[in-house]
Amino acid sequence: MEQMKWIVLSVAVIMYVLVIVFQKKKVWFTTGAAVLIVITGCIFPGAIFSLPETSSSSKLFLHTYAFTHTALEIINWNVILIYLGSMIIAALFIYSKVPARIADAIVASFKNTGLAMTAILVMTGIISMFVENVATVLVMAPVALAMCRKLEINPATFMIGLAVMSNLEGTATLVGDPPSMIFASYAGYTFIDFFFHQGKFSIFWIVQAGLLTGCIYFFIRFSGCGKNSLRPEKTQIVSYVPLWLLLAMIFGLAALSFIPNCPPFSGGIFVLATGLFGLVWYCFRKKDADASAISLVKELDWETIFFLPGIFTVIGAIQETGLLNDFAQVLSGITGGSKLAGFIMLIAVSVIISGFVDNVPYIMAMLPVVREMVLSMNASPELFMFALLTGSCLGGNLTPFGASANIVAMGIVRKQGYEMKFSKWLTTGVPFTILTTAAAAAVLWLIWA
Repeated sequence: MEQMKWIVLSVAVIMYVLVIVFQKKKVWFTTGAAVLIVITGCIFPGAIFSLPETSSSSKLFLHTYAFTHTALEIINWNVILIYLGSMIIAALFIYSKVPARIADAIVASFKNTGLAMTAILVMTGIISMFVENVATVLVMAPVALAMCRKLEINPATFMIGLAVMSNLEGTATLVGDPPSMIFASYAGYTFIDFFFHQGKFSIFWIVQAGLLTGCIYFFIRFSGCGKNSLRPEKTQIVSYVPLWLLLAMIFGLAALSFIPNCPPFSGGIFVLATGLFGLVWYCFRKKDADASAISLVKELDWETIFFLPGIFTVIGAIQETGLLNDFAQVLSGITGGSKLAGFIMLIAVSVIISGFVDNVPYIMAMLPVVREMVLSMNASPELFMFALLTGSCLGGNLTPFGASANIVAMGIVRKQGYEMKFSKWLTTGVPFTILTTAAAAAVLWLIWA
């Protein structure tokens, strides 16, 4: 068993290195690592995945347990179904033009362009609570570019603002971003638990401290852009149906969270069913129904969908071989058992790592580690798990490669003919990340320490 630990660790390390270096091929590396682990588990039953005490002694059971255990228990299909369904709804929401119409109304309400631009960023954050971050940036980009053209300014900073605000608020709800879904699955959180948990303010309100700080930061940055009121033409709304679907998803997940002993995958099945209903509606609405539906489905983030099962498998193997317990003991030793030192270290490390590495595999790897740290320090689980979620999600704002929304924002700026240097991102992303993370961490410590 001890030798198998090192084999699993080696596979995981090689996989992570390849994912970081060759990000466009990351699905191949995670899938390959997962297949290798499952095959090894089938050849050596019980060496990676512990066999249940009541397990059958038949050879067929022993040599297929690694596969069935991975497919039925290790891979979290509820998270995958929620993500797939919410992506479909997000794509339809973009098609509806409702977000752009709301943005037009916000812009027309402010005489000060600094306030108007900040308000657009706030709206970006609000949408991102319920819509995938990349989709949110795509929804709001036309409005941001139109404003910048009228003000005759470089849109780079504004587009960075869209990306970092979407990453920030995507942490606030269960359906905002994959890390939040993964956290909810691991911690057993419902939709409502993101707002209030054990009678205390939960992660939603902690993130809002970062939002408020971010708004002040961007208002100062944009205050010199002009004083004239901007009154864009009103965007013509295509349909309100996607808006109702989005609201149905939100309130449906909230209602399911109140049902005791809710059946497995109920949230994922509900969200996917809602998305498929919207897809059928879309087909009936479009003249070229088949081509339109195929195009919409093709543009979904399938890379993340196929990325998740492999990561679930590798992290499950790491956990079941006991490697995470070993890592937790090392971290506890570094902090000397100090709760404050562990809290600060966890946030700082999460911010730095997530600035360069996809936060989905990082948070999946670290959640069990944090659980072990909590036990060794006799601290509140929420204090450390919220610290991990906050640091890993806000840390993605640090560099232009820290999150998918950042890469999309950079691409949009370049398509407009403007240069987007790494240093340009850092001048906005680094202070934003430090300020918002510090504000959220302070509120988190005051509530849960």
